[in-house]
Amino acid sequence: MENSFAITTTFIAYLILMMAIGVIAYLRTKNSTDYFLGGRSLGPWPAALSAGASDMSGWLLLGLPGYAYAAGIEALWLAGGLLAGTWLNWLISAKRLRTYSITTDALTLPEFLSRRFNDTSKLIQVISAFFILLFFLFYTSSGLVAGGKLFETVFGLNYSTAVIIGTVCVVSYTLFGGFLAVSWTDLVQGLLMSAALLIVPIAAMEGGLGQLSSDLSNINPELLTLWNDTKGEPLSAIAIISLVAWGLGYFGQPHILARFKAARSNKDLTTARRIAVVWTALSMVGAMLVGLVGLIYVTNSGVSIDDGEKIFMLLVNSIFHPVVAGVLLAAILAAIMSTADSQLLVSSSALAEDFYKQLIKKDASSEEIVMVGRIAVVAISIVALILALTPDSSVLGLVSYAWAGFGAAFGPALILSLYWPRMNRNGALAGIVIGGVTIVVWKQLSGGWFDVYEIVPGIILSAIAIVVVSLMTAEPEESVKAQHEKFRKQLVELD
Repeated sequence: MENSFAITTTFIAYLILMMAIGVIAYLRTKNSTDYFLGGRSLGPWPAALSAGASDMSGWLLLGLPGYAYAAGIEALWLAGGLLAGTWLNWLISAKRLRTYSITTDALTLPEFLSRRFNDTSKLIQVISAFFILLFFLFYTSSGLVAGGKLFETVFGLNYSTAVIIGTVCVVSYTLFGGFLAVSWTDLVQGLLMSAALLIVPIAAMEGGLGQLSSDLSNINPELLTLWNDTKGEPLSAIAIISLVAWGLGYFGQPHILARFKAARSNKDLTTARRIAVVWTALSMVGAMLVGLVGLIYVTNSGVSIDDGEKIFMLLVNSIFHPVVAGVLLAAILAAIMSTADSQLLVSSSALAEDFYKQLIKKDASSEEIVMVGRIAVVAISIVALILALTPDSSVLGLVSYAWAGFGAAFGPALILSLYWPRMNRNGALAGIVIGGVTIVVWKQLSGGWFDVYEIVPGIILSAIAIVVVSLMTAEPEESVKAQHEKFRKQLVELD
């Protein structure tokens, strides 16, 4: 009873802190640029940690440790691919996207792609917004599933009740504070997440679990090899490609790309890149260690665990005083909230800016767009909540589908739009549609190369579609060429 009270008190204090940040951000939110991009005012630390925290979500403390617990050292392929993807995304996309979004005066990713190619039909904007809403429903649901597992384990709540409580927490400060609330809370939450991931395995190895953790004799030796699966069979090329290919998804994630557009300056993005890569590396190492130390502990202690994605919670409850445990478990809540809030905000901006303003009321005021965005936050969260109410859902499984969807639909289109002047509106539209549809179709197939992670064929086919269709159709209009030239000059000036 005393333990439960201490943990509950810690959780409440943490939520009050997040709500306070939301209120302060609300007072600074005056228009749609403030609400959706924070007035383009993020410094390097909030830009870096907000991008990282919104990227990693609950899967960093649940999904990845759970995968390392089940697959052992094999999980390094996944972690390594993600680290490489983080670095390349900041290096290749960040400065160019920020500069081009200023050149086109675009707030959302669909709006940027539409203005980049002068798409008067608004097809790019509407179709892009559709894919954002589709895949973010799965992504947001993964966060709510993680929240349900957290509250179910810590407080013994019914799973459905736990998911509803977590949803209300996230919606509340996202609804009022917008991008500033999301970014500032992500800064706090990102630091908490990385600290928790490093503290828990180190404490487990040096503290009370040290003796149990040091005995590897009972561990399946195949879990300690990089090239074999748990059955001792060599990892196939399909398996390795599928794991490393997770890193390709970064180039198309709207909630991460939004941090690039919201940065205060291009120079800040260089510092932010270094911070983001170091944070990601430390977090990946910590998550891997949690899973591996947890595997050794469970194997040698005889403790049973029904779901590998709960291994972080098991270690925390086994090692730490309830007050400390409450803080560390709040890191899971931080991971969940830091991603779900970003996803809700990007989804609401897609509904408000890319659907409502383009198709329903073109002359909508900035204040009206903000109000529609807030209504959209509630509506989207309700649909995601319904999808999350299945307790058997896997956090990593839900994330993998949404991650692939964004990576394939937007990754090739975004990169080529920033670097290739010959790309035109038809090519962009073809790439977005082919990439998104490939993910949906490939997911339903199995056997042979159909077992490869769907992001691989999605990105390849999307890129081919962009190049082929662009070359087969007319060159971009003179106004589009002039805009691209203006972007190139502005890039030099801002650097």
